[in-house]
Amino acid sequence: MLSKKRRALINLKNIPGWRTNRKIVVFSVDDYGNIRMASQQGRRNLEKVGLDVNQNRFDQFDCLEDRADLEQLFDSLTSVKDQHGNSAVFTAFSMPANIDFEKIIASNYSEYHYELLPDTFKRLVGYENTWKLWKEGIEKKILFPQSHGREHINIKYLKDGLAKKDKEMMACLNESSFAALTMHDTKIMSYTRAFAFHEFDENKELIQIAIDGLNQFEKVFGFRAKHFTAPGTYAHHHLEEKLRPEGIEYIDTPIIKKEHQGNGKYKSSYNTLGKKNKAGQRYILRNCIFEPLLNPTEDHINECLAEIEIAFRWKKPANISSHRVNFCGHIDSRNRDFGLKQLRMLLDRIVKKWPDVEFITTVELGKLIDKT
Repeated sequence: MLSKKRRALINLKNIPGWRTNRKIVVFSVDDYGNIRMASQQGRRNLEKVGLDVNQNRFDQFDCLEDRADLEQLFDSLTSVKDQHGNSAVFTAFSMPANIDFEKIIASNYSEYHYELLPDTFKRLVGYENTWKLWKEGIEKKILFPQSHGREHINIKYLKDGLAKKDKEMMACLNESSFAALTMHDTKIMSYTRAFAFHEFDENKELIQIAIDGLNQFEKVFGFRAKHFTAPGTYAHHHLEEKLRPEGIEYIDTPIIKKEHQGNGKYKSSYNTLGKKNKAGQRYILRNCIFEPLLNPTEDHINECLAEIEIAFRWKKPANISSHRVNFCGHIDSRNRDFGLKQLRMLLDRIVKKWPDVEFITTVELGKLIDKT
């Protein structure tokens, strides 16, 4: 269960900001569409050349969602209904593009190229009809993609590695993966932090990448994204505000955002649910956590239920933060089985404890805040 200190902090976090009497539950789940580790064999090959494939849960298990992942996820989400007869829904913060490994290798590791998500599904073995199922999930309103950038990688980090002919990076690219790289500069830059930078002027290129990502998102998913959260770490507010003319109305942010200003200098900002920035975008805050793969021996179900209860006590929607890694099994099916069993139990407990619950997306939440 929650410690006294954590319970106190969660209560404090839920006091300010927009309120509602409705029992709203939202799932904000990151990383859909992203290749990290491509296969079991690729994982073994990277371990053989000396990469630490066990340094975190993402390098161990995170992989592009396959058909079995989606089929079983959909079964879990539709196993419950809210007071309006709606199933639970994942707002899936997704990438429309991945590294085009074949083109980079063909360029002798000298040029960066990306490919769109449907092409990734076509290329990889074991992903037959997965994209078709993805689209069915959108049509049935149980999987609702929103913007998580263009790729879940830092392009400058990758290009620098290509220029140096970095052995770890080339080993990853040869396995159609981008994982388990040695983290040399974890405070500011890493290969997963798509919008991290050293000098502020780098944001000019990052803005162009983000805008291209939104255009490719529309091409892939068939509609314009309205909600944005950056991969790996939070983007600078200057970048986020530049996305307003591109359709982004809502920004995912923590209550206290420690924002890099360049050259290792940071500035903190205080945010509340529903607050607007200078561009008129509303901040959407996550106030609950469900990460069953993080310390699997802990009681994640009861801890999440306690966080939901605190949110409702303060008349807040429960915005549950999670990651795809908890529910994917292409590397190890036991990982998916465990995560989805935990998810199904959580959903069952939610509808029994709060029969007047409502499952909605983050964009629906944002629109509701806009109206009040």
